[in-house]
Amino acid sequence: MDVKEAIAKRRSIRKYQRKEVPADLIREVVDAARLAPSASNAQPCRYYVVGDDKTRERLKENQIFEQDFVYQAPVIIVCCADVQSYRQGIKGWSEENEHRALRDLSIASAFLVLRATELGLATCYVGWMKKDKIKEVLDLPRSYMVPFAVAIGYANEQPKPLPKRSIDEVLLYAGGQQK
Repeated sequence: MDVKEAIAKRRSIRKYQRKEVPADLIREVVDAARLAPSASNAQPCRYYVVGDDKTRERLKENQIFEQDFVYQAPVIIVCCADVQSYRQGIKGWSEENEHRALRDLSIASAFLVLRATELGLATCYVGWMKKDKIKEVLDLPRSYMVPFAVAIGYANEQPKPLPKRSIDEVLLYAGGQQK
């Protein structure tokens, strides 16, 4: 499978088989994320893997995720970024580290999801969660931001592709000229 095929095949899956995801596949998907670019090569991304029932139950007891399907996924990858990873004081640049971290984590997590698709795994981004509380429950450093998680496992559903805008609706050219 090439990247374009993985992009076309990827779906947000909310029903998973009760089948363990091998640790080597989790390493593969996180390794793909590790190779993503980051601002100033800061490499702020961290991935907290939840695959055990005890931790999953702690998350559920604290009502971290609003959607119950997340707790049914064999693996929950909590996507974190250390906002202190960036150099301070780049001349003429005022972008906040939180924005840089969110951008870098989003790029890296897209790599993770596409590699998972290539390996036959199903995923779903989950942003509807208690972002501060999850740091407390998992004992994550205060400097980490946790904007989303990725549920991962083997699909137990085959949703149809959702309609997407046409290329002409999203492709814009400077000066209004098409090439």
